[in-house]
Amino acid sequence: MIRLTHMLVPLALAMVTVPAQDSLAQKTTTTQPTEKFDRDYALEATMLGFFAKDGSRNPTLKANKGDRVRITITNGELMTHDIALEKLGIKSKVIIEKGTSTSITFKAEQSDTYFCSVPGHRAAGMVGSFEVVEGVISNETVAGQLPLKDGQPLNLGFETGDLKNWTATGDAFTNALFSSDPSPVHEKDMNIGYEGKYFLSSGGTLNYKQTGTLTSVPFQVTQPFAAFRVSGGALQDTRVEIVTAADNKVVYHITGQGRATLQPAVVDLQPYLNKEIFIRIVDNETGISQIPYIPNDKWAHINFDDFRFYPSRPDFPNELKQKDIIILPPLDPVLNAGLSGKDAAKAMTPPPGFKITLAAAEPDIIRPISFTVDYRGRLWVVEGHTYPVRAQEGQGRDKILIFEDTNGDGTLDKRKVFAENLNLISGIEVGMGGVWLGSAPNLLFIPADFKNDKPAGPPQILLDGWGLEDTHEVLNNLRWGPDGWLYGTHGVFTHSNVGKPGAPDSERTKINAGVWRYHPTTHKFEVFAEGSSNPWGIDFNDYGHPFITVCVIPHMYHVIQGARYQRQAGKHFNPYTYDDIKTIADHVHWVGERGPHAGNFRSASAGGGHAHAGAMIYLGNSWPKEYRNDIFMNNINGARLNMDHLTRSGSGYEATHKNDFMAMNDSWSQWLNFKYDASGSVWAIDWYDKNQCHSPNPDVHNKTMGRIFKITHDNDKWVQVDLSKASDMELVNYQLNPNEWYVRQARTILQERGPNKKVHKALKEILAKNPDETRKLRALWTLHVTKGLTEKELADLLSNDSEYIRSWSVQLLTEGKSVSPETLKKFAEMAQKDNSKLVRLYLTSGMLRLDPSQRWDVLDALVQKADDKDDHNLPLMEWYAAEPLAPIDAKRALQLAEKSKFPKMLPYMIQRVEAIGSEESKKVLKDYQKVGKVENPHQHGDHATGTAMKH
Repeated sequence: MIRLTHMLVPLALAMVTVPAQDSLAQKTTTTQPTEKFDRDYALEATMLGFFAKDGSRNPTLKANKGDRVRITITNGELMTHDIALEKLGIKSKVIIEKGTSTSITFKAEQSDTYFCSVPGHRAAGMVGSFEVVEGVISNETVAGQLPLKDGQPLNLGFETGDLKNWTATGDAFTNALFSSDPSPVHEKDMNIGYEGKYFLSSGGTLNYKQTGTLTSVPFQVTQPFAAFRVSGGALQDTRVEIVTAADNKVVYHITGQGRATLQPAVVDLQPYLNKEIFIRIVDNETGISQIPYIPNDKWAHINFDDFRFYPSRPDFPNELKQKDIIILPPLDPVLNAGLSGKDAAKAMTPPPGFKITLAAAEPDIIRPISFTVDYRGRLWVVEGHTYPVRAQEGQGRDKILIFEDTNGDGTLDKRKVFAENLNLISGIEVGMGGVWLGSAPNLLFIPADFKNDKPAGPPQILLDGWGLEDTHEVLNNLRWGPDGWLYGTHGVFTHSNVGKPGAPDSERTKINAGVWRYHPTTHKFEVFAEGSSNPWGIDFNDYGHPFITVCVIPHMYHVIQGARYQRQAGKHFNPYTYDDIKTIADHVHWVGERGPHAGNFRSASAGGGHAHAGAMIYLGNSWPKEYRNDIFMNNINGARLNMDHLTRSGSGYEATHKNDFMAMNDSWSQWLNFKYDASGSVWAIDWYDKNQCHSPNPDVHNKTMGRIFKITHDNDKWVQVDLSKASDMELVNYQLNPNEWYVRQARTILQERGPNKKVHKALKEILAKNPDETRKLRALWTLHVTKGLTEKELADLLSNDSEYIRSWSVQLLTEGKSVSPETLKKFAEMAQKDNSKLVRLYLTSGMLRLDPSQRWDVLDALVQKADDKDDHNLPLMEWYAAEPLAPIDAKRALQLAEKSKFPKMLPYMIQRVEAIGSEESKKVLKDYQKVGKVENPHQHGDHATGTAMKH
């Protein structure tokens, strides 16, 4: 006989409650032991939901009207969580650390919804029902009956202490019965909650590598319903099946939900009355991780107990339902691992018409962590021997190598050492007189004698203060931008405070996620855009627009100057951000609904997983046209090149999923970056390591391997070039080349050579007369980097027919963070009349660079554009530009926000004015309230929690 009781038993406790405040954001309750509770519920909070002790997900919590109720949540993970009641409008404090608790207390007056108010968590499934009911609240259920065979009850609850009536295959069920809780094969904090003396487990968290099946004898269905208890992994290969004996058809199956506590699963057997069925318990999941130092999947097992028949459908408060289970697919097959360089190239599967060549391998190249291609088409490659721990000063082991293919056969047959004994190099770029290196805590410059390929002096520290907390998130991926600045990326868990050596904090800039830039001649440093996770790739499209590829969070972002993007963790530096711009991708590269990490090594069908490295927008001229302006990124866990197609959408872009360019078919493959050259072919560096994940422990990374590969298409024609020997006019003409490699290299050389009137005249001719917008842009950028344009000439371009020329003119005019009154007036006219969302985006971005007092007229016009209210970028960019107006003139700022077609602009501005906290700002809000413009500044959506940690 079975009796299941709900584990959320109300307790009478002596507690006292501090009265809640008026606003939702402030209604946090604190309890002290003096007042009694009629109903006291305890839940574990995770991103998968709120879980009761009996395993139920988002259980319905019940109380009688008038009961004093407390709901306590304990954090089951390192994540921000809270609990709130929707109708009652109360919420707990936010908890972050695993094991911490918080609670809400209230009087039960009406049914309600409880949920987590951290942005995104309710949508992810952290929501349940609170019900006010009449009568006695009881969770007892009716008894079930064991099936019979030949008049004898079957051993479907294992109370005989053995596997009588069952047949096992494999080794998962060799010693499968346990009689203690926790069992010897489960972790100590795992509550199994079995019935009777014994339960079955296919290995627990100890023997998860074992696989096999356990099949019961067939028996007749004598009642219309059945139930059994199950727990364990939410994995396709750990499951319980009900199978018809006559035709071996699976009529029901269920997995665990990734928790240890056994829960009842109910089966409707009405169609099978009087027919024979059997139970099959399957564990074909090894749980073996492909990451050497990551623990294997402790949920690669299944627990089972107590199959019973029922005359009517039993009602279990903690019933396990299919809709509550988020199942992971099986592990991707590992086709190859640990191959030689030649075999690794052979194993790859590029598209038809393409070929992979092994260009270099160990011992000639070891641990290639970053590279660039110079004006001669040679590869400058960093060997990252010091990673992942910065060495003591003077003890760095990193090298810069120069590789060259001298005969066009795809192999790098010439190798030089440019520099040695460098420390934790994470990024490299060449040009403007030398070599630029990320070497946290420094940005370095090594002047170069390029004729002899030797340093022309010792390394110079240009900037210091770069953080070292997480050494795979330090400054990386250096790349020349079209505007002549050196761009780079930076990860979220490393905290930098960047400035010139010796600079005080007041002259430093903080960054812990985003895109930064440094000017090679003015030596200015800026954060270009803030947010994301761990970007390890940046590139620019034909229109000079940058894009980054990131990890863990959705992977693709169009980078706008001054923008703030979704963060993997932490808060934006500006506390008045309230919301941030999300991905442009319409897809992710992982499968399942249990988050990005759970999808790793199981997501080949979607792109391979959440971790990406490198970014290349292909702008060579020899590959088929369908690849041009598409962005490539390497999927680390999936060992494949992902591709996204970028299309204009509103003020920005949308990234749509394209089929993977190719698979490496080798789990050790670790392509970190790839770039096209003068022939249109692509070079790629491969870290090549058994371990796909960063670890601060040097011993988990391979120290002897590395590869460089070359991808060529049948159309590619090898060329030998040396653009340093080109004349100024030849470099100008290279701005018209269909291969962007020539364009960028020539522009950088012209920038280094400096202003030249003949160059300027020729470029202005292209800008004025070339019919192609991209060629006009190339001329504009090269004029800018060679100081060939006056403010008036740029201002005249604000009337150009091309939206791209107009928008870029705005950016270049605001480079110096100030403009003339005439230009500012022109900006205001454009804000009113320009029909391009892209231009309006650049105007908004430009306002972020000007003193707030100069922004009024431009923003006044921009916020009234009804067409922009649903744009991906403009509403929030306008908010970032308008927010600093509140301290200048709170009344005027509210009036501007009231005109906005962006629904959240007014509530955001009200909250911003409230945050000033001065007597004057309070009076402005009070006066505003008197005329009926606002009721409660916190009744405008969920913006009060908008700066909480993003996941």
